[in-house]
Amino acid sequence: MTDPCPRFSASCVTEPPALPAGASWDYNIKNPIPEDGILCKSNTPWPSPVATWTAGQSITVQFLNNDAAHGGGHAQFSVSYDGGTTFAVVYEVLRYMFFTGPSDSNTPQVLSYSFTLPAELPNSDSVVFAWSWVNAIGNREFYMNCADVAITGSSSSSYTGKQMVIADHDGYPTIPEFNGNYDTGISYYEDAAMVTVSPRGSSTSSGNSTTSVYETTSSVSPIVHAAQDSSSGVQEETPVSSAPAVSEPTTAAESSPEATIEVNTASEPTTGSGLSLVKCIPRPY
Repeated sequence: MTDPCPRFSASCVTEPPALPAGASWDYNIKNPIPEDGILCKSNTPWPSPVATWTAGQSITVQFLNNDAAHGGGHAQFSVSYDGGTTFAVVYEVLRYMFFTGPSDSNTPQVLSYSFTLPAELPNSDSVVFAWSWVNAIGNREFYMNCADVAITGSSSSSYTGKQMVIADHDGYPTIPEFNGNYDTGISYYEDAAMVTVSPRGSSTSSGNSTTSVYETTSSVSPIVHAAQDSSSGVQEETPVSSAPAVSEPTTAAESSPEATIEVNTASEPTTGSGLSLVKCIPRPY
């Protein structure tokens, strides 16, 4: 991920804030999280938000075509209001991240994703926005970039969505290589517990049990999947039920102008460990 600017990335679409005291620039933001490493790659936030979004607005998340896309895989875009402990999904691209359908290529086709933020996201100037990805082909790795953003314009006190899936990481399930079966590991995403996130705390609900640090009465907002048409390369927003078990659509639904992609037409092969950054800024000295 390159926009919004991930924590301590040395190359972003926009000029990043100054580094926090004791932090160093991350020139390998494209790399996966080490198996026993820290999610987000750092628990320290930027000193100020790198983006300010309005609840309910359309945003675009950008990536660069200079590294391995590993044949796609499952990806989610999530938010945390407790510093990165609990993440609730706002958008997901199951099966074909970086592609418009099945692929054994390392060269990405899709370089940006546009989608509408849920209107129920509460206001806060310390929201952690995360992109996470489990690759289809190659070593079993978990990719995650985190950006610190602000959310404004909301009248909601909390947001409820599916819990972000963590896999191929120490202490979490292993999702094997897909080997052409793009439903591999899909049950972890379809059967995820529901979580409620808020500046006041978070709660997790699985089945009939709920663990919570506060009371909430907010309604559940539907998660949006990316439905991709392999023939046209058009990605669309498809609302689905926000119940813990949902079925991922495998064909494109009705066209929506609020969900778009950029398709890479370059034919040169790329190498590397993951998708990285769109535009370079001068490295600090």
